[in-house]
Amino acid sequence: MRLPCPYCGSRDLSEFTYLGDAKLKRPNPDGENAAAEFFDYAYLRDNPAGPHKEFWYHAQGCRSWLTVERDTRTHEILSAVLSSGAKA
Repeated sequence: MRLPCPYCGSRDLSEFTYLGDAKLKRPNPDGENAAAEFFDYAYLRDNPAGPHKEFWYHAQGCRSWLTVERDTRTHEILSAVLSSGAKA
């Protein structure tokens, strides 16, 4: 699989490190149900079939964080953009 880096162009997957689901939001540690919310956050994940947004780090290249939308059934890359606040 190849990922399109906005700075480096199309690069081999081996240059990247997968972080995880780009849609997850970290729970508030001071929230009323913090323990249950952190359990869900850490252990209960969706396994979608189809388009899915993920975080990838270009560790062996420009060291940028990317938000990649990938079809989990075919591994087709639908989009790849710099994550907010990312810098090369």
